[in-house]
This record gives sequence, structure tokens and C-alpha cells, in this order.
Amino acid sequence: MGAAINVPQRTYAYYESGQRMIPPRVLCALADFYGVSVDYLLERTDKK
Repeated sequence: MGAAINVPQRTYAYYESGQRMIPPRVLCALADFYGVSVDYLLERTDKK
């Protein structure tokens, strides 16, 4: 997954475990990867 969003795999593991906050650019990359909105990832909406 790290390669897909252009971050080192170790860094992505830190995001997953909650050891690091996800920066906005990475959050946007994740939303693009999954085809959903950032609000959906942040559970601010049910609309993908």
C-alpha cells in the first residue's frame, strides 16, 4: 500500500497503528486510491 500512495511501507504501518498522524496529502492519496472522499475516510459522511 505504501508504494501505491508514495510513502515508505514502514511509514504507512505507523499510520495504521496510530503511531503517526496521517498528513493531508497522504489522506488525499488514500481517498483517490479507494475512490472515496476524504470525508468518507474520516467518517464524516456515509457518501463515498
